[in-house]
Amino acid sequence: MGAPRSFRFEGGPPLLCVVLDTAAFGDDASARARALFRAGADWLQLRDRSVSDAQLLAVARALVEARDTVEGELGARAGRLRVVVNKRADVARAGGADGAHLGFDALGVPKARALLGPGAVLGRSLHSVDEVCAASALDERPDYVHLAPIWNPNSKPAERPALGPHALAEAAATGLPVFAQGGLDTERTAEALAAGATGIAVTGALARGADPESSLLPLRHRLDEFA
Repeated sequence: MGAPRSFRFEGGPPLLCVVLDTAAFGDDASARARALFRAGADWLQLRDRSVSDAQLLAVARALVEARDTVEGELGARAGRLRVVVNKRADVARAGGADGAHLGFDALGVPKARALLGPGAVLGRSLHSVDEVCAASALDERPDYVHLAPIWNPNSKPAERPALGPHALAEAAATGLPVFAQGGLDTERTAEALAAGATGIAVTGALARGADPESSLLPLRHRLDEFA
């Protein structure tokens, strides 16, 4: 099983991060993850607090196995593939994942970095420009953030007012790499990238078992136009 790889956000097209729970990966999580990577996902983020530690670890390991399996097929994209576990830095470490997406009720960046190593990819979900500004000013800041919702989500009812692309542009101007999340389609992907997003994070129809190619390929093509 491959070792975690850092990511420096240098060069190449904007990133496509797919955020799913264990149920969305189905009975064969490795096969589902391989299909997502092949259809254009750069990062897979495993987000689930409803399953046992053993189940979460098993799926995390399956995603890492898929990452390692498809790398040789993807040419220049191979070095961009990452697996990130939401909030559970311990599971990320045990599963060989590349990093953790931290929550306010999880480890902070310094402790997660100490646990996972200096090359780990560490991020947070934030919900305002002020939060991004505060994160960017930290001595040990996250490597990236998800800012949400930019538009109303496709995967669930809106819990917060949509921020819009202007707020995304303000957040990106801090210099902290920002993934736009919430309501992304091909047209909005172009708006998000024009606003300075490092990439996009999606759940939407994929959480309901949609075909990865039909869901991701149009987004992948749009992202590649901004390389």
